[in-house]
Amino acid sequence: MAGRPQLHLRGAQHFRQRLLLSTLAGSSIRIYDIRVDDESPGLRSFEISFLRLMEKVSNGCIVEINETGTKLKYKPGVIVGGRGLVHDCGTGRSIGYFLEPLIVLGLFGKSPLFITLKGITNDSKDPSVDTFRVTTLPMLKRFGVSVEDLELKIVTRGAPPLGGGEVHLKIPIVPNSLTAVTWVDEGLVKRIRGVAYSTRVSPQMSNRMVDAARGVLNHLLPDVYIFTDHYTGQGSGNSPGYGISLVAETTTGCLISSECAANHSLDECQTAILPEDIGAEASKLLLEEIKQGGVVDSSHQGLLFLLCALCPQDVSKIRIGKLSPYAIRTLRHIKEILGVQFSIKPDQTTGTVILTCVGSGYKNISRKVF
Repeated sequence: MAGRPQLHLRGAQHFRQRLLLSTLAGSSIRIYDIRVDDESPGLRSFEISFLRLMEKVSNGCIVEINETGTKLKYKPGVIVGGRGLVHDCGTGRSIGYFLEPLIVLGLFGKSPLFITLKGITNDSKDPSVDTFRVTTLPMLKRFGVSVEDLELKIVTRGAPPLGGGEVHLKIPIVPNSLTAVTWVDEGLVKRIRGVAYSTRVSPQMSNRMVDAARGVLNHLLPDVYIFTDHYTGQGSGNSPGYGISLVAETTTGCLISSECAANHSLDECQTAILPEDIGAEASKLLLEEIKQGGVVDSSHQGLLFLLCALCPQDVSKIRIGKLSPYAIRTLRHIKEILGVQFSIKPDQTTGTVILTCVGSGYKNISRKVF
């Protein structure tokens, strides 16, 4: 993968995805015109924080930013992983913004990754840590990753705008390469599980969300169980908040997730604040994901495509529902940076899409060889 020519990209869109693919491919990138037309041009605080995180988990990467923050040069280093790492994600974006690329990088490190992330654990912008724990990590098993060594532990929860949450992430390395998958049978939903959390508010908030969610989902099937998770004292972070995360498990082991959280940010319109509204909204989002079909929900499409592209030079075949805009952009970046092109064929009978690709043959060249 090393030795690729330097890439020249424009704009701030899909910033973390570009850096992730650049690091995996070993190719330098230059990004121009980062929010040049905004009132406050240049990189945001959470993007700077992500660059610092990349420096912590790799060795030898070089980052150059101009005075206004509108131009960036990034030269990737060697992914090393490591133990005892700590990173403060800030309050610009939640921990979920950093988790997805971190999970992929951790798989191809020199040693297993043990890192503590601090910040906002649940918000309405990014996937929550609950979704990563019950949906994203089990998905890696399909690609030959040892699930026993995967762990995401929620120590304290942090709601926006002040955060205060903490999670411990443990990612094993892939000894050689991932395993190509043929994953086209989504099966039928057999059970729904979830967690309703609340911090620095009445514990009745969680119960009200559970009742509202069950009121919608019990029309679909009876096997619905949603845990309540109430935090008080030091484990409750710095701001009040509550939300719910749901996951539907199918007969073939697919996991479809949805979530909804109360939004207490001062700079955004406060919608769906009532616990009943949040429980019902999360349930309706889950039913919509199930209706679309596919082996993963729309929030996991981009990660699924990336893992397929990193497989050995063998055919991977997957079925998904309607392509999300983020997933479409992911396919373009994978083709541009990794050189892997997907064949896309719609399935008219089910309304889903079948994607096929030949992996890039990516191997963990960073691992220790004894």
